Amino acid sequence: MTVLYRLATDAAAIAARFGAAAGGDPWSGGTIAPGQFAPVITAGREAIAGPRAPGQPRRMVPRLWGVPPPPAAGDAGRGVLTVRNPDSPFWIGNLRNSEFRCLVPATAVMVWGRAHPATGKRPQLWLGCTDQPLFAMAGVWKDSEIPSFALLTCAANAAWREAGHAAMPVILPDNPAAWQLWLNGDWARAATLLAPYSSSRIAAGH
Repeated sequence: MTVLYRLATDAAAIAARFGAAAGGDPWSGGTIAPGQFAPVITAGREAIAGPRAPGQPRRMVPRLWGVPPPPAAGDAGRGVLTVRNPDSPFWIGNLRNSEFRCLVPATAVMVWGRAHPATGKRPQLWLGCTDQPLFAMAGVWKDSEIPSFALLTCAANAAWREAGHAAMPVILPDNPAAWQLWLNGDWARAATLLAPYSSSRIAAGH
């Protein structure tokens, strides 16, 4: 499971990349851990509910990584970081309503590698995209007790499987049409984006 990711660029560059209004977001770059706020890109409620305003800009807003779990989970203090089953009743209502989908900008994702046979220690691997230094992961947000978000996952590509993982975050293609589809498309079409990113375009960094 993804437990850290990096966003090593500032708010202005993120906004320019994804066609969003940055507002007064103070983000200047850093690493995001569970329970911390990070910039996400939304279409904005006003662009979805009611008459759609042509040309209305996307918004970049800070949200907490980790959605409060349902009461049945029994651990209210631990946020849900990833969506493993998009058909779950906890998620499907938000995913079917495109206003609740978001882009989660990142420059690298940390995964734990396989344990060393002698020491048992698992190294940190930082994986990024060779074709897009600043990429978007597919996210979904909720406004329950706090403004929060979670990352969508899919089957692992070869790079993630080599590190010993069966799932990976959904990395969206370097294509504005894909970002538009995730933010505004109907769920049947948007769900086609929940696919592994090509492992040939993944590289380890620091």
